[in-house]
Formats: sequence, structure tokens, C-alpha cells
Amino acid sequence: MNKAFYLLIVGLLCFTATSAQEFSFGIKGGPSYIMGGQITGRVGGGTDFGGTVEGDSQFKYHGGGFFEVRLNKFLIRPEIIYSAMEVEFQFPTQPSTYTLDKISVPLLLGYNVWGPVDVYAGPAYQKILEVSLEGNEADQPVIVQNSPLAAQAGIKAAFGRFELDLRYDRTLASKEPYIINIVNGGPDGYGINTANFDDSRLNQILLSISFKIFDSAANPGRRKGGCYF
Repeated sequence: MNKAFYLLIVGLLCFTATSAQEFSFGIKGGPSYIMGGQITGRVGGGTDFGGTVEGDSQFKYHGGGFFEVRLNKFLIRPEIIYSAMEVEFQFPTQPSTYTLDKISVPLLLGYNVWGPVDVYAGPAYQKILEVSLEGNEADQPVIVQNSPLAAQAGIKAAFGRFELDLRYDRTLASKEPYIINIVNGGPDGYGINTANFDDSRLNQILLSISFKIFDSAANPGRRKGGCYF
């Protein structure tokens, strides 16, 4: 079964490369601007904090690889991207960092609007690797998503083997509030006890620099198309 699946993938790659006018693959990475997150305290006693705290946006990073096929002005671009994401909640006595690591596999469809400039959009499958909220009690784990799907859209410009890429990555998971318990008292307390995690979803803006390890357009001596596997 695994051998048949491998042969199918290789066959599809060979067909795509043969049909394409140009293709390339390479690596990418850069900074990310992370947004989202909302927590509201639940009032159960006279001193319990009952306010709503929004996540403060933070800068983190991402990195991965891509394979791009160009057909005249159109392009197909599957990628795999690792993202480190983080926001900060300013609770009454000390801040709490909410972190999330994920792998995204977008399948992007694009169009060349002018010269080196392309616009693109497409769906992405996302796998959460690790998630944590500082001060959260272990008996109430953080739940991030009820759907593995996301949507991405952006614009990129090519400069030889390099590309500059700006995109928006938004999860398609729905908002589902749930209850968490946060350390309240003592020197390690956050000044908030039982709370509603109103929105645990995080979205990001990614600025990437890509490098084409191989580019058929930059290798005129080799045949365009064909299977190299």
C-alpha cells in the first residue's frame, strides 16, 4: 500500500513537471506578526477578577520549503511551513504568555499580475504541535482548534533566485469558549482564577524571504519539463 502511494505521488510530480513551462523549489523563512486570543475571568467571589483580557500581538518566526509550478501566468505552489506563534495576556498581577507551534501545508493558486509580482490564495492544512498558557492548571488543557483548515492569501515578488513574500494566514476553526483554571494566589499567581478562554485562535501575517535552490528558468541548458525522479 505504501509503495503504491509513493508511486502515485511520483507519477503526479512527473506529470506536473512535464506539463509545466517552469518549475522551482527552495526554502523560505522570516518574521511573523501574531494576533488573537481572548480570556474573561469568571466571578465566583468578592475578589475574583471578572474582566476581559485581549492577547497582545507579538513578533515570532516561521520557516519551511516550497515547490512551484508555473503555467503561463498561473502558478501552483504547495508548501510546508513551521510557525512559532505567541501572544501575551496582561493579567492583573503578571503577564501570561500563550504559545503555539504548528505545521502548515498550504496549496496555493496564483496569478502573475505584472513582471515579477504574483498574487495568490488557497487552503492550508494545519497540525498543532504544541500549545501552552503560562499559569494554566494542568487539569484544564488548552484547546486550540476544532478544524485543521486555514486560508492563506498574499503577494510576492521575485528577484532572481530570491523572493519577497507577504501573506495573511487565518484559521478556519470556529470560536468555541471553554473554562480554564489559572493560578491565582501566592507569588506565582496571575490575579485571575477560573476563566473563560473566549477565543484561543491565533492568526498571523508572515513576511518571508525565499531562496530557489533549483529554478528551471535559471537553467536554460536543461530541458524544461520531464521527470527527474
